[in-house]
Amino acid sequence: MKVMVGGTFDPLHDGHKRLISRSFEIAGSDGKVIIGLTTDAFAQRKIHPVRNYLQRMKDLVEFIRHQGFSAEYAIEPLIDRFGSAIDEDFDALVVSEETLPIAHEINMLRKDKGKRKVDIHQISCVLADDGRWISSTRIYRGEIDDHGRLLHHGN
Repeated sequence: MKVMVGGTFDPLHDGHKRLISRSFEIAGSDGKVIIGLTTDAFAQRKIHPVRNYLQRMKDLVEFIRHQGFSAEYAIEPLIDRFGSAIDEDFDALVVSEETLPIAHEINMLRKDKGKRKVDIHQISCVLADDGRWISSTRIYRGEIDDHGRLLHHGN
């Protein structure tokens, strides 16, 4: 099965790792995972600083290799919210609760172009120790680490 997933992945936290792991699980050992990684220009829309594309790609590759997934994979530049998901022939899209609306939009645009809809697999976001989502923004603010552990400042 051919699966697509996308993001900025900076820093690569436990929520991202769940998303990517689920993508490989759905693809199966003979499948392929296409990971859309936001370009530096597209990532500038974030409210926190983002490391450059090559650094983020290196972290992704390192995580994937460390997990030992058997499916094939490719990382491609994501210049907008959709990347190649509108035109590409693939089977499933893996998203978080946060990006679910984009997946529905992709299927509507595919339908408009006469392409078949793809399956949407939504993972639940990983929660930090305080019960709120782990997010890159919270990590950059110094509230939590990349595993969702609360960081205590002062006192």
